[in-house]
Amino acid sequence: MRIYDIIHKKREGGELSQAEIQWLISGVTAGTIPDYQLSALLMAIFFRGMTREETVNLTMEMARSGDMADLSPISGVKVDKHSTGGVGDKTSLIVGPIAAACGVRIAKMSGRGLGHTGGTVDKLESIPGLSMDIPRERFFQIVRETGIAIVGQSGSLCPADKKLYALRDVTATVESLPLIAASVMSKKLAAGTDAILLDVKMGSGAFMKTLDEARELARLMVDTGNGAGRRTAALITDMDMPLGRNIGNALEVAEAVEVLRGRGEERLTELCRQLAAGMVVLAGLAEDNAQALEQVDRALGSGEAFRTLCRMVEAQGGDSSCLEEPEKLPVAPVCREVFMPESGYIAGLNAEACGLAAMELGAGRETKDDSIDYGAGIILLKSKGDSAGKGEPIARLYSETEERCRRGAERLLGGLGITKERPQKEPLILERIGI
Repeated sequence: MRIYDIIHKKREGGELSQAEIQWLISGVTAGTIPDYQLSALLMAIFFRGMTREETVNLTMEMARSGDMADLSPISGVKVDKHSTGGVGDKTSLIVGPIAAACGVRIAKMSGRGLGHTGGTVDKLESIPGLSMDIPRERFFQIVRETGIAIVGQSGSLCPADKKLYALRDVTATVESLPLIAASVMSKKLAAGTDAILLDVKMGSGAFMKTLDEARELARLMVDTGNGAGRRTAALITDMDMPLGRNIGNALEVAEAVEVLRGRGEERLTELCRQLAAGMVVLAGLAEDNAQALEQVDRALGSGEAFRTLCRMVEAQGGDSSCLEEPEKLPVAPVCREVFMPESGYIAGLNAEACGLAAMELGAGRETKDDSIDYGAGIILLKSKGDSAGKGEPIARLYSETEERCRRGAERLLGGLGITKERPQKEPLILERIGI
């Protein structure tokens, strides 16, 4: 076989056979296919798509490209939660500790930021001392002791996905539905968890812009997971506005702490309650969502969820005093406010524009080799439906330079919608699939 022929076939809209996909992923893993040819194939898939059979074959071959984790040394049902990416989405930092405090076992492998969305690894690495590179036996030990550990994706786990993930980020092919599904589910299948809850985002700040797209992606991933013998379910959730008020790595850790201590923003808190309840149901620790929510609220109200996060951070070498006192977390030196250009109600604050603004500030990556400024980001002072007078501050920006703040402000204001009438807020959870 030749990669040229596979690129040409997909460019012309052909369907790749299982043998061709197997050969392709073997080449990706071995490093025998140049980046420029893989990039061409990714673009062909972006425009031509893949059939359901192609997507399932791609997912399974990517999962088998490296080690398949065995989590059997950890007792209990292991459940993972994955978000398809959004702006200000720090739910893993909140949902994981809540579910663990309810008795769910969470051995989670997470990725770095992709495009304008943030990665859980980047957020956690903003905590001084915390290691995301934990040896296997220590990883298991932390889960047994605290109920949860979150580590970076191992180079031996789904190496084909790691290669393709980085290339998608820099070739404008992130939003391809089959590539998203294969990337997400290959890692989840290889990671060895018993059940998977998917948070599929829909809206301006998500890869899926419409409900139909989000529904198709969710069903594809749920079918793939269930077909591989893992109990899989999904929630489709709104991402037209950033999730919560903080965007940027250390800022999002601080906001996660606020939620776990009972002081979080309403919509973020509610989404985390629902996701944690879904994990409890999938683990078989509750008969239905209502019963699971009772357990979730006890874990939050007693402070056990917050203490679980602290124990995990300490076990992974991090300074948990930064959770008790979030002002110890990194913060960029330049702080500037963004002001309302005219009086009215906030009709919308485009999540993608906010994500791109955060990238301008240094909180995200434009290329796979870019470094992250953990202290850069945005605090939103106003949200959809809030009123503000002309000249009133609506956001606070943090960065290394005045110029970055200026560019970030331009991006953010470009996504601002203002009306004279108070707008209605959209539902948070749009659909449930399999739960």
